[in-house]
Amino acid sequence: MDTMSVIVRSILVSAIYGIGDHPSMRLAEALKEKADLSTRLEELPSRLENNAKVQQGESPAEDPAQLLKELEETASRFAELGWRINQTNASVRCKDGRSITQLIAERDMYKRKAQLLRGLIDSASRLVSRHSQSEIVVQSTVDVSALRKKADDYSKLARETDNIVQELNWTNDLL
Repeated sequence: MDTMSVIVRSILVSAIYGIGDHPSMRLAEALKEKADLSTRLEELPSRLENNAKVQQGESPAEDPAQLLKELEETASRFAELGWRINQTNASVRCKDGRSITQLIAERDMYKRKAQLLRGLIDSASRLVSRHSQSEIVVQSTVDVSALRKKADDYSKLARETDNIVQELNWTNDLL
């Protein structure tokens, strides 16, 4: 989907669902706000529970009706930012044409490969102590130094890919 189609779709969705115009913000700012909203959404259930009952004659520390209103507003903003971030990630391209969504998937793949190789390296490097010469000798079946190099290469690729993602996050506006 080209950028113009995404913008038109964004305007139509805003009109249909009543999502108001927001001042432009960078993608990175939206990601930070969404993380803050996520934290607030995690805290709201306990705040609601703590104020759902009080002893007769006492007042709750926070008004449950106000907390419910905050829950609705926070959840709505969280959802709105979620779909706008997803739209932006799918639309914004780096110099070689890959979208942020593709870059995130690649970064996560590199991180996972590095993590798996480091687990294998740890297992293969673990020394087995022998108490006597007659005990069975345990040997590694993999080239630990080659695997360590490969894990380091994957970690480097993950960092480099993340740098591209972060640059795009700070140089592109949220759709």
